[in-house]
Amino acid sequence: MEIAGKRRLGSKLMGLFLLSHPLPVLLHILGVSVFALLAAWPLFPWGTIASVIGAHAAMQVSTAMINDYCDRALDAASRPEKPIVRGLVTPTEALVAGIVMMLVMFLLLLPLNRLALVISLCYLALAQAYNLGLKSTPLSGLLFALAMPLIPAYAFAGLGRVLPVILWLIPVGFLLGITLNLANALRDLEEDAAHGARTLAVTLGVKGSFAVSELFLLLSALLAAVLTFTRLVPAQPWIVGSVVLFSLLVLIACLLFFGPQRPVRTRKLYFYLIALTSIVLAGGWLLGVII
Repeated sequence: MEIAGKRRLGSKLMGLFLLSHPLPVLLHILGVSVFALLAAWPLFPWGTIASVIGAHAAMQVSTAMINDYCDRALDAASRPEKPIVRGLVTPTEALVAGIVMMLVMFLLLLPLNRLALVISLCYLALAQAYNLGLKSTPLSGLLFALAMPLIPAYAFAGLGRVLPVILWLIPVGFLLGITLNLANALRDLEEDAAHGARTLAVTLGVKGSFAVSELFLLLSALLAAVLTFTRLVPAQPWIVGSVVLFSLLVLIACLLFFGPQRPVRTRKLYFYLIALTSIVLAGGWLLGVII
């Protein structure tokens, strides 16, 4: 009886861990950490930094858990590895866990200023709108595009530092948001299409999604370069030039090693590569502005 209870507890904890979408959430944590450290430069109030990162992490975990709760019927038909489908957690437990993590987010936001709270609530609203139905429409890309610029804006607001350059991150973040939405959706594009979803990626198709994802990443890099070298946004040219060059090299690698003709299993690595490149591009550009 005791051994069975321990196994059930272990399965439940594993289910909650998988429910949190650990790798995608880790990328979000990496991104907000980069922006929080840049916002704090050159002084680092570690308590505030921890609150900024922790609150955003809790929100991302909440979003992931509620996403699986909302997708449970679709996952039952096509995603047997999902924790709810495997019976590791029940739908009710997933929903409660998502709400609890939302409350954790609010608690961690309390020490921060009101602007950080407002930006987080805007991000949360976009994320839950995605979960609650817009994920299956072409508007899914728009939600990503609107949400991405909010991450650096939140980090800088949380550290009490609002710079004019953050406004220029809106168009760059918008483009990167579309890029990330398409790169993420490519992994499940055929399944989404088979179940009648009309996501932006389904609308564009596999070839169109790869092409637009890479085009918008290219436009993001070129916009950062133009803003720097025209001095509209003063920055260290060698830093910005380096991250733009890195982004271009990644795009070349994507054209050579990924694409519609490659196996579907390669699309997960494609997404992680695009996500990391987006963090390097946005974070590197900000670094060049700040130092």
